[in-house]
Amino acid sequence: MKRNTLTLGLGLLAWLALGAAWADGGRFDLGGPVYRDECGACHVAYPPQLLPAASWRELMRTLDRHFGADAGLEPQQAAAILDGLVAQARRRPEAAPRGGPVLRITQTAWFRHEHDEVPARLWKGPAVKGAAHCAACHRRAEAGDYGERTLRLPR
Repeated sequence: MKRNTLTLGLGLLAWLALGAAWADGGRFDLGGPVYRDECGACHVAYPPQLLPAASWRELMRTLDRHFGADAGLEPQQAAAILDGLVAQARRRPEAAPRGGPVLRITQTAWFRHEHDEVPARLWKGPAVKGAAHCAACHRRAEAGDYGERTLRLPR
């Protein structure tokens, strides 16, 4: 009996670790305006709840080589963004396949589970161009809305 209660409790905590976004119809808080403005200028401002704090720290530490681009910020801006990301980060750590913090949301177990039914041809198609382009299917991703009501798979 205690083991089942513990398992149920841990499962509930894991769900809460994602910020309970799905309880609100797939809506995430996207952090502060500095994060949304600076990071959202180049790509969708990804929900902070999708990566653990160690991941956000490493991403912010390496902005000068951010996935092939120099996304460097003024130190005060970077510190403000990092503080917000860490405050809202996923509580459960997750390591990358080769160790260290996972740096891509698309590499998380949660992402793979949520998108396991998406056909490979869709990811590679001209309308999507890869798993990191959330707004290709999640039409209101810029507003933090990843709910199924606003989900439209390109044809």
